[in-house]
Amino acid sequence: MASGTTRGGLIAAAVTVVCAVTVLAAPGTAWAGPNPAPSASATPAPGTTPPTAPTAPTPSKDLQAVRAQLDTLYHDAAVATDAYNAAEEAAKKQSAALVELARKIVKGRERLAELKTRAGAAAAAQYRTGGLPDEAHLLLSDDPQEFLDGTGRVLQGQKATKGLLAELTQTQQDLEQYAKDASAQWQKLEANRKAKAKAQKRIEQQIAAAEELESQLEKQEKERLAQLEQEAARQAQTAWLDTGVLKGAQGKATTQGAKAVRFATAQMGKPYEWGAEGPKTFDCSGLTSQAWAHAGVPVPRTSQEQWKQLPHVAVEDMRPGDLIIYFKDASHVALYVGDGTIVHAPRPGRTVTLAGAGSMPILGVVRPGA
Repeated sequence: MASGTTRGGLIAAAVTVVCAVTVLAAPGTAWAGPNPAPSASATPAPGTTPPTAPTAPTPSKDLQAVRAQLDTLYHDAAVATDAYNAAEEAAKKQSAALVELARKIVKGRERLAELKTRAGAAAAAQYRTGGLPDEAHLLLSDDPQEFLDGTGRVLQGQKATKGLLAELTQTQQDLEQYAKDASAQWQKLEANRKAKAKAQKRIEQQIAAAEELESQLEKQEKERLAQLEQEAARQAQTAWLDTGVLKGAQGKATTQGAKAVRFATAQMGKPYEWGAEGPKTFDCSGLTSQAWAHAGVPVPRTSQEQWKQLPHVAVEDMRPGDLIIYFKDASHVALYVGDGTIVHAPRPGRTVTLAGAGSMPILGVVRPGA
């Protein structure tokens, strides 16, 4: 095992690297530098036993700095994941719109060809009668009954001709509009593809930086880091419960809410994967949206849209099945299962799990199917 000096220097180097990576994502974020490495022991006095140099643990404030940087990296990855998911959903809708427009264009062209054929047939018939319109032939008739019978046919013919021309014109206008709409949808689709690619790059960069930082830690340091995270979550949950926010809360899950809870808890142990909606992996909003889809209630794909579009309820009135939105930017979401507990897909490297509902900063609560 490396000495305390080497380990302390390694942590300092790791923190410096990740700060450089995240400086654009989180300007002004401060972190505590490592303590100076302990100096070498003085030469022991004659007759005394030289002390054994202990492998001192990394100072907790060094790991706290690492933990803060990891939180920043994974939070930024979560924000980029929401952007990726939003672009993905928009691209799906735009692709579907393009398919529908293509269907309308094909159908419109077929109808236009049919109308032109009918118009051509009418022109040919007029040519065969010497170019005289039906009205002229009628006036030249010597038979009064034929005149009366023909009057009705002429009126019907005039109406049919006007209708044919009107439909022909409208069909042409529709085709022009479909073409314009298709062009606009294609441009939006391309813009969202670029947005997806940009978000994907950002996600991969942040996750890679976090993994690189974690790879610099030794086994004992990773274990200590996990303990710090658990302790921070426990303290946050205790402080939240101590506010009395759940006192008197008796909200019971609806039938659909209970279905969503059962689905979400059945996914426990499955890995987090950004952009995933199951069945083998999930990201946070992929889990919540699929849980409610399983219950028969469609909800927006991203945590930010879930916050924007779903009805809000007071935290003290929440019931199992409600969605808790976290952080000021609504970058994380979990499904409330009751008794102050959530089920969620935390972040890369973790699995779907239970946690305290107050272990992260709560933005608010929304209720699908309200």
